[in-house]
Amino acid sequence: MTEELCIVPDTSVIIDGRITAKLKEGEYRQATVIIPEALVSELEAQANRGREIGFKGLEELKELSEMAKRGEIRLEYQGKRPSPEQVKLAATGEIDSMIRAVAVENKAIFITSDKVQAEVARAKGLDVEYLYPRVEELKPLHIAEFFTDDTLSVHLKVNVPPMAKRGTIGNQKLVKIRDEVCTDTELHAIVRELIERAKRDPDSFLEMDFTGATVFQIGSMRIAAAQPPFSDGMEITAVRPIAVVRLEDYRLSKELKSRIIERQRGILVAGPPGAGKSTFAAGVAEFLHDKGFIVKTMESPRDLQVRDAITQYGPLERDMEKTADIMLLVRPDYTIYDEVRKTKDFYVFADMRMAGVGMIGVVHATRAVDAIQRLIGRVELGIIPQVVDTVVFIEKGEISKVYDIGFTVKVPHGMIEQDLSRPVITVTDFETRKVEYEIYTYGEQVVVMPVGEVAAKRPGIWDLGAAAVQRELQKYTRDAIEIEVVSDSSATVYMNEEDIPNVIGRGGKNIDQIEKKLGIHLEIRERREGKKKEKKAGKSEVSGFIPAVESTKKYAVLTVAGLAGETVDVYSGEDYLFTATVGRKGDVKIGKDTDAAYRIMENPSIVTMRRSAKS
Repeated sequence: MTEELCIVPDTSVIIDGRITAKLKEGEYRQATVIIPEALVSELEAQANRGREIGFKGLEELKELSEMAKRGEIRLEYQGKRPSPEQVKLAATGEIDSMIRAVAVENKAIFITSDKVQAEVARAKGLDVEYLYPRVEELKPLHIAEFFTDDTLSVHLKVNVPPMAKRGTIGNQKLVKIRDEVCTDTELHAIVRELIERAKRDPDSFLEMDFTGATVFQIGSMRIAAAQPPFSDGMEITAVRPIAVVRLEDYRLSKELKSRIIERQRGILVAGPPGAGKSTFAAGVAEFLHDKGFIVKTMESPRDLQVRDAITQYGPLERDMEKTADIMLLVRPDYTIYDEVRKTKDFYVFADMRMAGVGMIGVVHATRAVDAIQRLIGRVELGIIPQVVDTVVFIEKGEISKVYDIGFTVKVPHGMIEQDLSRPVITVTDFETRKVEYEIYTYGEQVVVMPVGEVAAKRPGIWDLGAAAVQRELQKYTRDAIEIEVVSDSSATVYMNEEDIPNVIGRGGKNIDQIEKKLGIHLEIRERREGKKKEKKAGKSEVSGFIPAVESTKKYAVLTVAGLAGETVDVYSGEDYLFTATVGRKGDVKIGKDTDAAYRIMENPSIVTMRRSAKS
């Protein structure tokens, strides 16, 4: 064996098909190809994790086996299979070391296209052949055949006809590209082609590679490939911007442009999916660059269409917090953060903003005010205006609303007692200069209160006051209470006779403390069964139990002590939401992706639970 010409390829030249191509071209004649078992294990592990590079490598091994059967080459498998611990240490070079050991043992030519692997092998005294990347003309991709000039995205799934979204932003239509369904073979071939393109094209790269999911950036196209176990079938989604929009193309006032460039700001670009948020953010980046600002981006994946002078950063070691650490050293004037979704993203955004970097974050929101509400609980309420001072809401590719976020100390709208003044965040329409929302704390709740014309469509301050009174009094009562808010500073409370002493307390101590805490006078009255009280004009009545509302990763959780095992009806204000049975811990859990959960989390202060007639 040692007198024969032997070659040992490493994983890199197997995956990219270079060794197979050279053998077919007649190189390495009369040589024995030795495949280390460690290489096979590495490819097998990649394939088991659903990664396309693993499947591609195994197909190349199969091709080598077919060549050996035809007598074109001699093929051997040698070496030890790595242990599970060694497989876990593959990233540290453990598998590469085992592959090189096979080359040393057989005095073989070691073939690799990995620069580091080549240098280490030469240092070990091996005869190394380093294959430089081939420079060749890039052929059109198969997936490009599904696109037309007005195609925004292409959707391919196994056993389903290929579909595409065509039209313009805000006016798109889902159309069938052909009647013939996509096959598993066709989709895998497309993904392998994308892997090759990502290796050879400097404008393309493999953005993410997880178990069952791979994301490519091929020029201007972002392509996501999913397969089992992550998805129920092989699927490819390709998205491509159909236009590069400059800021001059938007209906943007001179005042707003001046606001952006007068100093570094915190801006949220909000809107529903597909509204054109990222396109607008890219336009702002170009505008700022033209005005002499240093602009960088933080993206995952990196698909904003910006000029080369604007550096695009991804998550460093899959962590945007580490990217932010580098960005703070680079010190750009503005950073475009696309997209801000998770709580950690909001922390990073706020941290960079408080460090003095101008930040423009792209967030999903169905209304402009929702973008601000997503900060509540993630950023301390008092510093929200310092983190975000402008919200630009994009809808159907156009700017539909701009908010100016301010901070003041005042009596909130709808209250009249001067001792109720507190820090208030104002949300003002940038064009009309009218305040539309106020955000402040009331008791233990954070309130987003509509003001002016917007308030006519939302619950009023009296409903909020009744909810706060009920929440406080239920600490002292066993049964439900009913509240009539008489004015901004007084309310009448009806309850069962046996609950009144607990509420009043010895010498009126309890009721005095409650009134002082809430800033409202309470008149306690006995509730008479069967007596119907008419709701007077301008009064608010709330009955039932007010739960503690908590948001977890998967659920909106409502908790009321003393109702365990009972059936309750859940309301948002006077709107019935659903009926549920209270758990042993006094809680009701609702999936966060439901409409009811959204209604609850949108305004938790007006949520009530009432004993159901079904109990």
